[in-house]
Amino acid sequence: MRNLIIFFRRYFNFFLFLLLEVICIVLVFRNNDLQKSAYLNSANSLSARLYERYNNVEYYFHLKATNDSLVKENARLHNMLRTSFDSVTLQNIVKTDTIRHYSTDTTRKVIGTEVRRYFYKEAKVVNNSVNNPINYITIRRGSDNGIRPNMGVVGPSGVVGVVRSVNKDYAVVLSLLSKGKSFGFSARLSYSKEMGTVRWYGGEAGYAVMEDVPKSVKLIKGDTVVTSGYSALFPENIPIGYVESYTLADKSSTAYTIRIKLATNFYNLQYVYVIDNLLKEEQQSLEDSTYRLIK
Repeated sequence: MRNLIIFFRRYFNFFLFLLLEVICIVLVFRNNDLQKSAYLNSANSLSARLYERYNNVEYYFHLKATNDSLVKENARLHNMLRTSFDSVTLQNIVKTDTIRHYSTDTTRKVIGTEVRRYFYKEAKVVNNSVNNPINYITIRRGSDNGIRPNMGVVGPSGVVGVVRSVNKDYAVVLSLLSKGKSFGFSARLSYSKEMGTVRWYGGEAGYAVMEDVPKSVKLIKGDTVVTSGYSALFPENIPIGYVESYTLADKSSTAYTIRIKLATNFYNLQYVYVIDNLLKEEQQSLEDSTYRLIK
């Protein structure tokens, strides 16, 4: 306490000077409109900058909640797309809606003469590989959320892969970046509408190959490669990639080998959408019974 008193006694004149300066400044700004206006403008400008910095910091710490809400909104918009519905007769609507029941998350909704075929469910990516011959992605959605094997998976930009195994809370997705002649996606060129198959043969994670496209087709660099809709996994017109270059294996070859730049950035995959084809079982049941009759 004694030291504090000594300190104030030593610097009394300085503190008195500061006090008088403050009083003078207050009187000047209070009694002169020009100085008052300049002060208010400067104070408002400073306050605005401080609030902006504060809001930026606050926004950064709320990015997770913002991203989650955006992903859910995207899923809702996906479910409103026309490609998520099939046109059917009213008689078929009544029949199909009464023979199957779905949880609240996958309820089939009828709009006019259209019945829902696809339902999108958002999921958080918790693990992802890109450098192996066969790559897998683990998502935070499982059987409790209606996820089943052989469901298509897409990202914000395009096709990602296919669900392979599921437990209660998680699912493992076989990535499009999986090497193998037997694993591919039915695809179509946007410009020519020509069909083909997209496969990944290793190498760069950002590129794949589209095969089985006849050499009579006119190809355009930059053309979009999309899902054909022939697979029960994906609706049509979901981007897979973009034509970068194309070649013929030799002069006798009848089909192009097209190098495509993938639409999905597998290095920065944080959220995906699992696609539930609500009519898949009915389609497969009919096709299987037809194949058995032929055999």
